[in-house]
Amino acid sequence: MKNLRFNLFITSLFLIVSCLFLGCSERKNDDTQELEKIGLSYASGYTISRGNDFWELEVTQAWSGADRVFKYLVLEENAEKPAGNFDAIIQLPVEKIIMTSTTHIPHLDMLNANEKLIGFPNLNLISSDKTWIQIDAGKVEDLGAGPSANTEMVIDLAPDWIMISTLGDDLKYLDLLAQAEIPAVINGEYVEQHPLGRAEWIKFTGVLLGKYEEAKVAFELVEKDYLEAEKLSDAIVDSLRPTVLSGVLYQGIWYAPGSESWGAKILQNAGGNYIFSDQKGTGSAQLNYEFVLENALEADFWIGSADFPDLQTMGNAEPRYKTFKAFKSGNVFSYTHKRGRAGGLEYFALGYMRPDLILKDLIKILHPNLLPAYELYFYQQLDEIEHVVGNPER
Repeated sequence: MKNLRFNLFITSLFLIVSCLFLGCSERKNDDTQELEKIGLSYASGYTISRGNDFWELEVTQAWSGADRVFKYLVLEENAEKPAGNFDAIIQLPVEKIIMTSTTHIPHLDMLNANEKLIGFPNLNLISSDKTWIQIDAGKVEDLGAGPSANTEMVIDLAPDWIMISTLGDDLKYLDLLAQAEIPAVINGEYVEQHPLGRAEWIKFTGVLLGKYEEAKVAFELVEKDYLEAEKLSDAIVDSLRPTVLSGVLYQGIWYAPGSESWGAKILQNAGGNYIFSDQKGTGSAQLNYEFVLENALEADFWIGSADFPDLQTMGNAEPRYKTFKAFKSGNVFSYTHKRGRAGGLEYFALGYMRPDLILKDLIKILHPNLLPAYELYFYQQLDEIEHVVGNPER
């Protein structure tokens, strides 16, 4: 009998210890549940991870050469905060948001979320018709005409989150916004150098809006369109690739896309032979006029000639432009075809999100026979008053 009682005691003790051990393990797993990393096809500046009822976003390249990672938590409705430190915490659903770059607005258009925008700096830059409906209804505050949003107005509006571009001055207000308990998230799309990499940031916005699946579908449509257009020019032999000059003079310096930049890559994908393909860099190459003249005098096309309305205005602004073959033949193209109601260039808003349209524009310009029925969307050919020069067939 004593042996039986002793055995029962040992068995009970074992079960108690086991239950305590297992219980501790379950709580530990609750606090450190595994995340599912969502793969991105082109963007390299951020990551998406999904938990049971929350998302984690990490911006790894907030700006060129960034030495820190920004981490954001997005909680589904009624979800509890998991363990960890975050630069901002967003609770879904969101109803009021602020954006600070025109490149963010097309995300709202494509995700049918324009009604959530309550503030933007310099409304005149916006070209989105859907957003102008909200502006006309008095639902979007103008946060100032400077390079950054008016921080006091942002705090008064108390948005569910504000999206900041590191191209502006808003970065310096991160601490102030944190003190006001306003989640501020950084969008570093401009650092991406693959044309589809910038477009893939719509998934970042999709998570913040609780619309990831819609964002995924929207991006895949753009991707499909881009890759189909790219295939059209893949087979073009080098001898049939027209030479392309890009950029303009500013205060004595010629600024042109570096060979590893978004602009240079999309020219290559369109079947162009970019004159400055040996100028390394992901930003703008800074060249002197003599170098440009020596290398680009006989270029077939000039694409990306600032926002001049016509060749006469362009030549009057800088007489040296008239020296180039592309100028003389009228093969100069600017991205000024589409403007918003207040004059904002749609290229600088929608272009990041729709590289497929830019690519098809460039293919139409350089190889019009590949897209015979297509009409230019962003670009237009600059004309002299006296005559109009058509695109040469190739």
